[in-house]
Amino acid sequence: MPKPMYRSRSVKKVNRITAKKRNVVHYRAAKTSQPHCAICSAELNGISTKGGKSRRSNSRLFGGVLCARCTADVITLGSRVEQGDMKLNDIGMRQRKYVLQLVAH
Repeated sequence: MPKPMYRSRSVKKVNRITAKKRNVVHYRAAKTSQPHCAICSAELNGISTKGGKSRRSNSRLFGGVLCARCTADVITLGSRVEQGDMKLNDIGMRQRKYVLQLVAH
């Protein structure tokens, strides 16, 4: 049984063969991946994977969650829903969650 500090999914297992031909499991810190947009899965620009939470997200609306293009689409759809030009059921499932957040404010 591994130590409790190695039982996390944030630690990557690496199988190694020693000089005496034994299979050993080494543990290594997993690399953090670049954050992606929640709607279109594009990489988010201007966000560092290092540092605290304030460094990892923008201070704008949906910063650190949506890319600029998807944010603009959500704002446009939100204004159309508020004006009554569109119904909420006409919006796709991925965007509907963020439009609801926008309309609630």
